[in-house]
Amino acid sequence: MSSFMGVALVVAILFVIFVARTIRVVPQQTALIVERVGKYHATLAPGAHLLVPFIDRVAYKHILKEVPLDVPSQICITRDNTQLQVDGILYYQVTDAMRASYGSSNYVLAITQLAQTTLRSVIGKLELDKTFEERDFINHSVVSAIDQSAQNWGVKVLRYEIKDLTPPKEILHAMQAQITAEREKRALIAASEGRRQEQINIATGEREAAIARSEGDKQAVINRAQGEASSVLAIAEATASALRQIGAAVTSPGGVDAVNLRVAEQYIRAFNNLARTGNSIIIPSNLSDVGGMIATALQIVKQQGAAKA
Repeated sequence: MSSFMGVALVVAILFVIFVARTIRVVPQQTALIVERVGKYHATLAPGAHLLVPFIDRVAYKHILKEVPLDVPSQICITRDNTQLQVDGILYYQVTDAMRASYGSSNYVLAITQLAQTTLRSVIGKLELDKTFEERDFINHSVVSAIDQSAQNWGVKVLRYEIKDLTPPKEILHAMQAQITAEREKRALIAASEGRRQEQINIATGEREAAIARSEGDKQAVINRAQGEASSVLAIAEATASALRQIGAAVTSPGGVDAVNLRVAEQYIRAFNNLARTGNSIIIPSNLSDVGGMIATALQIVKQQGAAKA
């Protein structure tokens, strides 16, 4: 009985081993390379597969997901003979599991070495300042160069990204000094532009103020001229009206006598005002004219009195 149990146990173990080597389940995003009698036989896609025990074997297993690969940092020499420490990261994906198994003994190492050599070549064509500005160009150049070679390895290089560019400390200090000088230069230019604009604004304001003052003076002169013209016109109109009234009075009966009387009165009043200046008395040279003027005035008054009686 015990020997029977031992045989059954051995058979059960062999059956389990047989089933395990016959049925193989492949996970998603995974590819298995099967060799039959030491020769490539098939590539197993995700799902369940049957293998021939002890004849078929899984030789390689590949992950079909996108894989990030850290590229070790290295020293590169720029076009202007400056050392530059560069490190980056590479993203690749296995697209052909059979080529990835038999195209290269170690495609990961091959991709890493090719990325480093291509990076040194690309940076060697650029000056130091350009390396910081042309990151996209460097990344694209590395991807293009690796992708052409990686096709034979069943690998697709998706992208390359530079993580850090580190120049020597002396270069960093010089670059910092240059940046500081550029900032100071821009500050001085901005300040000078501000002063220039300030002077322009002041000059513009003074010019506009002068124009406004001249316009005001011009308008004031015009207003005074118009006022004086109006005054002269009013005086002329008043004088003309007075003359018309005088003319009408002269043509009326007794008008001439009235005019003579008015003139005599004005003459006497003017002579009175001019004759006394301080303590001096002015006597006209022809006193007969004064007497004649007074006699004429008295005669006119008598005539006016007789006419009223």
